[in-house]
Amino acid sequence: MTKQGTILGGVLVALLASTAMAVAEDKPIQFVECGDAPSAVHVANIKKWEAANPGFPVSVEVVGWGQCQDKVTTLAVAGTPVGLAYIGSRALKQLASNDLIVPIPMSDDEKKAYYNYIPDTVTFDGKQWGSPVAFSTKALYWNKDLFTAAGLDPEKPPVTWAEEIADAKAISEKTEAAGFGVVAKTFDNTMHQFLHWVYTNGGSVIDADGNITLDSKNNLEALTALKDITAYAEEGPTAYEQNEVRAIFLDGKLGMIQAASGARGLLKDVKFKWGVTLLPLGPEAKGPGTLLITDSMAVFKGTGVEDQAISLAKFLTDPANQTEYEAEQGLTPLRPGPAVDAMVAADATWKPFLDSIQFGGPEPLLTDYVGLQNTMIEMVQSVVTGQAEPQAALTKAAAALEEFK
Repeated sequence: MTKQGTILGGVLVALLASTAMAVAEDKPIQFVECGDAPSAVHVANIKKWEAANPGFPVSVEVVGWGQCQDKVTTLAVAGTPVGLAYIGSRALKQLASNDLIVPIPMSDDEKKAYYNYIPDTVTFDGKQWGSPVAFSTKALYWNKDLFTAAGLDPEKPPVTWAEEIADAKAISEKTEAAGFGVVAKTFDNTMHQFLHWVYTNGGSVIDADGNITLDSKNNLEALTALKDITAYAEEGPTAYEQNEVRAIFLDGKLGMIQAASGARGLLKDVKFKWGVTLLPLGPEAKGPGTLLITDSMAVFKGTGVEDQAISLAKFLTDPANQTEYEAEQGLTPLRPGPAVDAMVAADATWKPFLDSIQFGGPEPLLTDYVGLQNTMIEMVQSVVTGQAEPQAALTKAAAALEEFK
């Protein structure tokens, strides 16, 4: 080979090598994570995944909770989907029904590793459409000082709805505080808070066959109990979402609230004594319940890196990595195991958040989650403001949900 040929050959090899590298680098996975800052655990684990999967660099974009889900949905509808996104599991059915995401299959062993019903939060038509990444249950927090001031036993929180309403009444009438924090703002957790009443009375919104079951005796009792306790709530509950109600409780001006495990950390520096226990039960309850809310990793269709995005989603949420992430975020664990047993042994305030899972229920999966949410919010608001009686509001809402199932 001539010197010129050798040089040209070397250039050709270099060009081919650089082209191969460019092709590999041209297959990035865009990951949208909801929140205010990227999870350090996720960032570290993404680097591990990238090392094992060369040619598929991951770019992480953090989007605020209020815009996150809308952004990834809009991009998908526009034909420019992201590879992977952290979204509320309630959106999965709508996204899948519109052919915007791909399944993330679970083996039977993977399903069995989770707490009860968690796979149900991402399943419809026999397929799993997300990989659970965050889990929230609720418990009842009570202000022991206000219980004492109202003549109640501070070490005896309510066990039933009847006791809860009676305790709220006593606090409202005998102290300067309100008895119970009612959430009724035009915001998604107004629906969530009502569903805690549903699942502490054996109720449901939609069954496994897709039938709307909202208009039931169980749910009528739930909506009636919410109406009754509103008389002893903070003034104007339609102005408050859960974090705003929690702020009143932290200020010592509410007797009881329903809140997630994260409130425990916020209560460390308060000046009053407090406790946390299972959500009180309605007359039809079979055991302690709560709404089981999950967020999931969803893989969007049409990126050309769907298989790699599924691999990344499963890696970030595998038992070891997920446990590390839950500890970082203070989340209710998705899976039972020795680490959870040790956590409860070290801090018994975790117990009610786990004991309520057995009889809890998943967030309803409908094809239009915004329609579901708005219908439920309107129902709750109409009752707590006295504009509608529980039965009429329930019947109206159930009929409206038929359009969104």
